[in-house]
Amino acid sequence: MPPKAIHPTADPSQTLSTANPDLRKTVTVGDAEMAYIDIGEGDPIVFMHGNPTSSFLWRDVIPHVEGMGRVIAPDFIAHGWSSTSPRDAYHFQDNIEYFDAFFEALGLDENLILVLHDWGAAVGFERAARVPEQIQGIAYMEAMVWPRHWSDIPEDRVGAFKRFRTPEGEAEAIEKNLFVEVMLFERGIIRDLSEIEKEVYRYPTNRPGGTKLPGVIMPNDIPFDGEPAASQAIVKRYADWLVETETPKLFINADEGHGLAGAAREHARTFKNQTEVTVHGRHYMQEDVPDEVGAALADFVRGLRG
Repeated sequence: MPPKAIHPTADPSQTLSTANPDLRKTVTVGDAEMAYIDIGEGDPIVFMHGNPTSSFLWRDVIPHVEGMGRVIAPDFIAHGWSSTSPRDAYHFQDNIEYFDAFFEALGLDENLILVLHDWGAAVGFERAARVPEQIQGIAYMEAMVWPRHWSDIPEDRVGAFKRFRTPEGEAEAIEKNLFVEVMLFERGIIRDLSEIEKEVYRYPTNRPGGTKLPGVIMPNDIPFDGEPAASQAIVKRYADWLVETETPKLFINADEGHGLAGAAREHARTFKNQTEVTVHGRHYMQEDVPDEVGAALADFVRGLRG
């Protein structure tokens, strides 16, 4: 196991690294500031998290691929150490536009390996489908690979996601920070996080000027049985590309996951030029088995880059 370059910190407002305070940078993306981890040199390996996490999710995965390229791990707007949006722009299309600005600002336009999870997968897939010539490979886990159906997810998750789509559910989700406190801490991870780790994940919503809006907007943007239509159209476009592309892929399957389960999981298994590795974990398996995720990713990158 290589030494870990990124560690939890007792002060979540400070750097993720106790060794190198210069790992985190920020860049202007339109009307907001996006924070990101930037390690090493060479062809990029870009880690994209989802809701309600941050680049912190990858802290024990990243060391496995250090030295294999320039490792970049951004935080979604209003997540991690990124700023909030002055327009409260947290919908799917908004995130696509923020990340387009991020990739352009950093000059990330060739030989990219994308490492994708949750909403990071949706945004990453959408970009890959538009600029496939820039993509060397894609590793994905707990991802939205086609427009979803309620039947795709475990029954105990259906009620929660449907409740988020009611006025009462939205209000409760914001008041109680449910996506962090319940969907992440209680249902999304097998092990118990330390209090320090929990504070890191709470930081974006608890800090001065923070917001809980993404924890309502983002789950409600997931297209289930055709709604919302705008998200359905975006996912349908990249889903068609995923079926046809020969781009090398690594599918890391979480055996207790809900983000890529049921018929969606079987559909993903039909993708071309793909390797599958199964790990024991829930939706946020990076917190349960980071070394297994990292080892599978390292093998994938090594196979692409030698």
